[in-house]
Amino acid sequence: MESSQVCSGSDTLIFACSGAADVGAVADRAARAMTQQGCGTMFCLAGVGGGIEPILKKTGEAKTILAIDGCGMNCVKSTLEKAGFKCLHLKLADIGMAKGQTPPTDETVAKAAKAGKDLLAN
Repeated sequence: MESSQVCSGSDTLIFACSGAADVGAVADRAARAMTQQGCGTMFCLAGVGGGIEPILKKTGEAKTILAIDGCGMNCVKSTLEKAGFKCLHLKLADIGMAKGQTPPTDETVAKAAKAGKDLLAN
């Protein structure tokens, strides 16, 4: 399936690093771009970590969960897994983005969003 065919809805939740580093900003903006493109819905990682029941319930109802981590600490994936959720995992380092060396430009955000869409397609 092509990544353009994946972008169809809310059965997919997208959780992103929104950390202080440049790659956190890239991950956050990529998740927002994917939401705007109809690839799924960006959702609240803080709510998962805080054990907020309505957020946990909706997350549990998702068909697909995508975690986008900016750096190698893998905070998004770890938070989701500790709450009992399985997820697809995009590490920005795997697509050549390094903490402290990847400004959140339109180009880097588009590259991360495309990698997320590709992951959802496979």
